[in-house]
Amino acid sequence: MKPFLITKNILLGGDKPLLIAGPCAIESEAVTMQTAEYLKKLFLRMDVPFVFKASYDKANRTSGSSFRGLGLEKGLRILEKIKTQLGIPVLTDVHEAAHVNEVAAVADILQIPAFLCRQTDLLKVAAKSGRAVNIKKGQFMSPDDMQYAMEKVTHEKNKKVFVTERGTSFGYHNLVVDMRGLAIMREKSPVIFDLTHSVQIPGGLKGKSGGAKEFAPLLGRAAAATGVDGFFIETHPNPERALSDGPNMIALKDMEKLVTQLTQISYLVKKNKYV
Repeated sequence: MKPFLITKNILLGGDKPLLIAGPCAIESEAVTMQTAEYLKKLFLRMDVPFVFKASYDKANRTSGSSFRGLGLEKGLRILEKIKTQLGIPVLTDVHEAAHVNEVAAVADILQIPAFLCRQTDLLKVAAKSGRAVNIKKGQFMSPDDMQYAMEKVTHEKNKKVFVTERGTSFGYHNLVVDMRGLAIMREKSPVIFDLTHSVQIPGGLKGKSGGAKEFAPLLGRAAAATGVDGFFIETHPNPERALSDGPNMIALKDMEKLVTQLTQISYLVKKNKYV
């Protein structure tokens, strides 16, 4: 596993864990900007490298009537404003190969959704954009098999690829995290642990996903102890009123306590070379 620069200022795989955080979907410019401004101040004070995340389109919601986001044009305009006015790197999902070049003109990291992690054409076009590529591990994928998804990117001469764990499906409406998988995947690339999607209960609310966010800190602390390279956390000013993934998102007011725990464990593990 080799560290690499996502941007000229952010190293992935180094001594400091990367925080990828933001709301699930872009609901409005006001909520998105409020979240980005809060997180920038928090992580600057904590001296934690930070990438803002939000999706312009959640194309794989449980129900076709669920809120998906503001769409490509409006969503990218808001992300570009965050990037230029606040000086924060940004990440967003891309679901279609036809969108990659337009998204890559704004986003520093292109995220491949878990359900699309084996889509060869999408991975190859994302790789050719030259941007860093974050592949969410599919709920149906073994840790070992993720190397082949990464190779679809590296074969296009793009070495800036990493994987995010978000749980594996076992039975109905549940996800389970195998901590061994974090070490297995980290042999090939940096690994991010997704606290909030790992506690999602897909389709658990009859057409909507539920969540058990009380377990997110517990799983996050366990992942930090394995030596992961960063954390993916969906957060919102008021998760109860969020239009997407509210039941598993962390409230903004709780982020400092949570990230303090994660970074303290991470620093201890790396300082003592437990990984």
